Amino acid sequence: QGVDIRHNRDRKVRRKEPRSQDVYLRLLVKLYRFLARRTRAAFARVVLKRLFMSRSNRPPLALSRLVCALRVTRGARSRILRAGGSVLTLDQLAMASPKGRGTVLLSGEIQRHY
Repeated sequence: QGVDIRHNRDRKVRRKEPRSQDVYLRLLVKLYRFLARRTRAAFARVVLKRLFMSRSNRPPLALSRLVCALRVTRGARSRILRAGGSVLTLDQLAMASPKGRGTVLLSGEIQRHY
């Protein structure tokens, strides 16, 4: 065993873009990069960081509190609409509230559902 005196392996690795080639996801990343840069809102930075996450590390949410999501199943959409809620996508949320004012970011424990 040796000691790393060059310190070339002790940096924290963070994703700078999503691994997915999904076009819609890439457009959302462009939008939230712009919002994070121009508004300097912590909300946009957190959403951008969560868009980079892998599917297994994306935190699951309780459906009763869900307001905005990357994608929503047909059954979930009908349950939300029956309860009197509205379903937003992340680009619609960016148009409605660019700085994230009046919104709360929720997350469950990651990888808890495995």
